[in-house]
Amino acid sequence: MIEVINPATGAAIATYYTHTPAQVEARLAQAAAAQRSWAERPLTERCAALVRLAAILRAGRDTYARLIVNEMGKPLVEAEAEIEKSALTCEFYAERAPGFLADTPVVSAAADSRVVYDPLGVVLAVMPWNYPFWQFVRFAAPALAAGNGAVLKHASNVPGCALALEQAFAEAGLPTGLVATLLIGARDVAGVLADPRIAAVTLTGSTAVGQQVASQAGALMKKQVLELGGSDPFIVLADADVALAAQTAVKARFGNAGQSCISAKRFIVAEAVADAFTEAFATAAASLRLGDPLDRATQIGPLARAGLREDLQRQVTLSLAEGARLVLGGTPLPGPGFFYPATVLDQVTPEMTVAREETFGPVAAIIRVADEDEAIRVANASEFGLGAALWTRDLAKAQRLARRLEAGAVFINALVASDPRVPFGGIKQSGYGRELGEWGIREFTNVKTVWQGAQS
Repeated sequence: MIEVINPATGAAIATYYTHTPAQVEARLAQAAAAQRSWAERPLTERCAALVRLAAILRAGRDTYARLIVNEMGKPLVEAEAEIEKSALTCEFYAERAPGFLADTPVVSAAADSRVVYDPLGVVLAVMPWNYPFWQFVRFAAPALAAGNGAVLKHASNVPGCALALEQAFAEAGLPTGLVATLLIGARDVAGVLADPRIAAVTLTGSTAVGQQVASQAGALMKKQVLELGGSDPFIVLADADVALAAQTAVKARFGNAGQSCISAKRFIVAEAVADAFTEAFATAAASLRLGDPLDRATQIGPLARAGLREDLQRQVTLSLAEGARLVLGGTPLPGPGFFYPATVLDQVTPEMTVAREETFGPVAAIIRVADEDEAIRVANASEFGLGAALWTRDLAKAQRLARRLEAGAVFINALVASDPRVPFGGIKQSGYGRELGEWGIREFTNVKTVWQGAQS
């Protein structure tokens, strides 16, 4: 049995029965059969289904967005934006998949020799709760366009979102069972991954869980794409537009209540502008409205689970004991729900808890540095390497420094974001493989050489 708790109230709002082993078996068998027929359909038909899916998502936006809010606490306006982004991604791949998957001729080779991109089969998707629609769609849209099937094991606190996604894909005209949700526990994932009908796995989640899945998938010789944790640096150099950087930093840190792998978490600021940045940043953060996520005026909703708030408070308490200075917030809100205020810590050093660990909530750590070289060293002194933001008016310098940053993406004078046009993923303990763009659609294909010899 899965019980869903509303993060804004702390009250149970729904229960779902988990799938039995027999139901799991039936769904895997159906997914495998559906994928074989799906792979044989023309690419134009598969792309047309994505166009229909985009329309379905938009038509159901209000229902889907409220489901997201009630299950994981995201402010309604952000939940609506998540649905729209999912629809746009479907349309992007519907338009671009034919080019991304077109055969690549082998230059200076025998006649008609080429590289082709065949689907791998059914892919297991182990997905997180923080963007319950977008995280799955950003994998599924390209994977399905390429001819694969998808079995979704979603986070246990968003089963309603998982089932709604399955229904939306079915309504778009995909074969029955091609996209299947499994309502199972975490301990049951290993058995599904080991099933021979599962060709590969994609996981978005914590580094610890990623290590477990990678170990098992590696032993089974199954392809993996892992998008794991992050402790993204937001670097503000002395020549930056400090006012704009601070304004953007608030969005980069406190969107989705800071519950994002690519949220800016470590604000590495040149000492020359640190006071001005901290004041502007804290003032803007203090003005954010915390409250009922169904209220359109709300900018920060609750954390998704009670345990997340407890762990965040542990990190703040330890960091203050280690010498950080509290500028704003720092104490959970009393009353129902799992609310935590926008919190800013200054005078943080790289050894402190909030700098070493990923903070999955609305807590910002400001680290002061002497110059750009120290900024790069501090930014790279992390086990993570997902995204990084770099603020400076000197764009030539920014391009040079971007090459020195150990991250899967560097955004100059902007906040780090995922976009279907460009690859998304990390290095180090942030995972490997790429989603989105032409790189993402080819991750779950067999890149096959077809060499044709000359006729005698």
